Amino acid sequence: MSRGMSKCRITNAAPAARVSEATTFGDYAPSSRGSSEPDAMDPAIREKIKDHPCFSREAHLYFARMHLAVAPACNIQCNYCNRKYDCANESRPGVASHRLTPDQALRRTIAVANEVPQLSVVGIAGPGDACYDWRKTKATLMPIAREIPDVKLCISTNGLALPEHVDELVDMNVGHVTITINMVDPKIGTKIYPWIFYDGRRYNGIDASRILHERQMLGLEMLTERGILTKVNSVMIPGVNDEHLIEVNRWVKDRGAFMHNVMPLISEPSHGTVYGLNGQRCPAPFEVNALRDRVEGNTKVMRHCRQCRADAVGLLSDDRAHEFTISQLPAEATYDSGKRQAYRKLIERERRGQTLDARDEATPVSAPSDELLLIAVTTKGGGRVNEHFGHAQEMQIFSVCQKGIGLIGHLKIDPYCLGGWWEKATLNSIINALEGLDLLICSQIGNSPKNTLARRGIRATGAYGGSYIEQAIDSLYSAMLHDEALAAAT
Repeated sequence: MSRGMSKCRITNAAPAARVSEATTFGDYAPSSRGSSEPDAMDPAIREKIKDHPCFSREAHLYFARMHLAVAPACNIQCNYCNRKYDCANESRPGVASHRLTPDQALRRTIAVANEVPQLSVVGIAGPGDACYDWRKTKATLMPIAREIPDVKLCISTNGLALPEHVDELVDMNVGHVTITINMVDPKIGTKIYPWIFYDGRRYNGIDASRILHERQMLGLEMLTERGILTKVNSVMIPGVNDEHLIEVNRWVKDRGAFMHNVMPLISEPSHGTVYGLNGQRCPAPFEVNALRDRVEGNTKVMRHCRQCRADAVGLLSDDRAHEFTISQLPAEATYDSGKRQAYRKLIERERRGQTLDARDEATPVSAPSDELLLIAVTTKGGGRVNEHFGHAQEMQIFSVCQKGIGLIGHLKIDPYCLGGWWEKATLNSIINALEGLDLLICSQIGNSPKNTLARRGIRATGAYGGSYIEQAIDSLYSAMLHDEALAAAT
């Protein structure tokens, strides 16, 4: 047995600091043991989110999204944004390698829908603002709704121009909207937004922030009244709005937001943003996680966001945009729903099987200890333990205690075993990144890395290969509690 239960007192801040800034954390943490979505959720809402990867942590394991970069114009200036910068390897909102016309967007969507069976959501997230550049947004979504009626439609917006388009969103059957709301106090807004353009005029300072705030709240209320699910994104800016986001959370919850996504500021100097050039620091991952913990309970908190590009395609963990560039698109294409329908039937069987398996699980062993364990899991997706330790490019980090299981973050790594050869330096860097964790669950692991991890106090096991992740964690945790209870009794 590893160091056991005594090690787990929020030393989790240490490994969290090594989780990549672009990675984040699962939306219902902790969930009840063996469950990934809250039992009390309204069935109609559950139906709306079950295949939306941004609104459901479970769905992001199975389903893909596609962002169409058709809306370059924007009506506000944010100190953290510079849409001119682009790097193919950069995952950051507002970034897109190519802007699409509505016709190109339709062709690209059909091509992706025919080749990516996981696709369930098509959205417009910029690179400007979907509501301000409304003519292009509408000209894109309407033919997609007509040609591919079985995909969900959504948009992202800063909210300034949102109220005047809510009725049209309803008419186009857009069921999900994300609004970026960074403040409810206009004084704080002046530190984030230099100016806005509204009603034919440019506004600066406190007037700009006051108008933006009023329009954001009005838009959110209108969406709630019309039954559109809303996710609120907030950029956490240390020393500017980090503490203030507690108040933002209260406001958006009271106005019907379904989910709140607190994201870390990205402000590299090379991006050319105001914050990047003036040295504004980004929050450490453990700071972001702590803030999410503080707002958890007031509203659902998204913890699996990847701060996606405006042209992202595929699963949140596997961007395939490079496979569907403009030059690769066919001149004409017809949507074929066969692959997607077959995939959905497969996923329904998977989910039913997971539910039935969960019912067969033994009742967790009760124990007085309620300390937190931190567990790394290697997975290719599908919610299962299905990746060899040496082949993993990413690990999911979970916490578990008597209250439940929660996804803490995603740790990107380089595989150290390639073609039968392994790199000692790469293995050492992976083990260093796992410092502070208690357990590692993978489909397979060799004796050498297993023993090395054990010497660093991390117990590794390949005994749960093929199992559903949360069931594997629950089973292992229950066994550890049982062993601890026996040891205490002797």
